Amino acid sequence: MKKLKYSLAILIAMVLFSACAKNDVKHSGNPLFKSPLTADPSVLVHNDTLYLFTGSDEQELGKDGFLMKKWYIFSTPDMVNWTNHGVKLQVEDFEWAAANAFAGHCVENHGKFWWYVPMVHNDSTARVNEGFAIGVAVANHPLGPYKDASGKPIIADTTKNSIVLNIDPTVYVDDDKQVYMLWGSWNEARIVKLKDNMTEVDGPVETVHAKNFFEAPWIHKRNDTYYLSYAAHYPSTTEYSTSKSISGPWEYQGVINDTLPNSPTNHQAIINFKGNDYFIYHNAGLPDGGPFRRSVCIDKLEYDENGKIKKVVRTTTGVPEVK
Repeated sequence: MKKLKYSLAILIAMVLFSACAKNDVKHSGNPLFKSPLTADPSVLVHNDTLYLFTGSDEQELGKDGFLMKKWYIFSTPDMVNWTNHGVKLQVEDFEWAAANAFAGHCVENHGKFWWYVPMVHNDSTARVNEGFAIGVAVANHPLGPYKDASGKPIIADTTKNSIVLNIDPTVYVDDDKQVYMLWGSWNEARIVKLKDNMTEVDGPVETVHAKNFFEAPWIHKRNDTYYLSYAAHYPSTTEYSTSKSISGPWEYQGVINDTLPNSPTNHQAIINFKGNDYFIYHNAGLPDGGPFRRSVCIDKLEYDENGKIKKVVRTTTGVPEVK
């Protein structure tokens, strides 16, 4: 009997210890940062560190319209302890650009880091539609310093088969080292190969056909399947399609993230870091947040047994610390 009581005491102690340990797990919290206001995330992993690239919402509370002039970089080794490295790129760094530092994407290739960003062109002859063009800055380290890689945009209104609103670039280096850039808005998506120099197109701009596409494409690959996620409709959900080729055809799969309270835009990044899958997005969850005052969040991304992405469960706790 004494042995039984002793065993039960040990078992109870272990359960209590386990519960306490779980309660001690640190979480990132959502939104990640109270200041600055951040939006339109992209991410990459380098040397066991996750780097987060964001736009910056500077619009005053109560005013309408996007006011975005610069981009920030943050980093974390464990998803909980974040370092704000400050402004690392801005409109003024591009002689050809005039305004609107909208959603960009940074990718590693050839031992360098290439940050693709859309802005309004300052040359009136290059502004046929909305006037946005896509350029690229390059650096030797994820944190920069970054400089304009070519002195001119890669895509502009004057590019054949470009679209009314040339924004939201995402760049993917495929297994065979071929580089692709996708972008799009106003229900139109495009894809083009990039030359090995990362600064010029290599062939024609092709149209991407993905059900419900609105803007904000993102490509990731899992096993032998390409996943194209994007903002759908407006106000936007995040939805996705899959293919065995980055060139398509794309088979529609469903919704990943529902519409966001107080934010009609929905912009995602998806990545695996230290064995965990993450869905990075923005919301308007701060007390002074709003459609033009957004904040980046992170939650878990999960797949079912067939490789389908489960709908994201948004939380205020965020994700747990990675040891």
